[in-house]
Amino acid sequence: MTETLIRAVVPDDEPALAAMFAGLSEHDLTVIREDLTGPVTGIADGPGLRWVATAEDGTVDGYAALTRLPGWSDHVGELRLVVGTARRGGGIGRLLVQEALRAGIAAGLTKVMIELATDEDRVLTMFSELGFTGEALLRDHIRGRDGELRDLIVLAHHAHESAEAIGLMGVADDLA
Repeated sequence: MTETLIRAVVPDDEPALAAMFAGLSEHDLTVIREDLTGPVTGIADGPGLRWVATAEDGTVDGYAALTRLPGWSDHVGELRLVVGTARRGGGIGRLLVQEALRAGIAAGLTKVMIELATDEDRVLTMFSELGFTGEALLRDHIRGRDGELRDLIVLAHHAHESAEAIGLMGVADDLA
């Protein structure tokens, strides 16, 4: 099994990120809000906290970003997560989300949210296991590239309600 390293994004990661994004399916590109089909430039300098999951050979297998919302919601972080198709189901997404929760809570966030398509069963299960709960269901909110409408769910992790879950995830020691 290949060792996975989770670390902050650096500008030198941009070509490997572009290669990972290029391997995403049309379905994947539909459920990701950002346009990942063009050049990847400046991603390391974007707002918020950003990480990559890399293999021993330097291949980027995953990406996560946590951006603090502005104004009256500045205690909330919005999470984005992308795992390359070849490495899904191996725990990379879980490692990235755990890192985002650690860093977000350390930065003073009390809530982390993510938007997902409701038909992403394995991903929804992973977030549930990590202490995320449903906050909203938006019917017919996503229009696929094929024109088909799909539901979107908003999940949230509330740090103050999830202290036990944080301990189970192995992040409590990092916050002490």
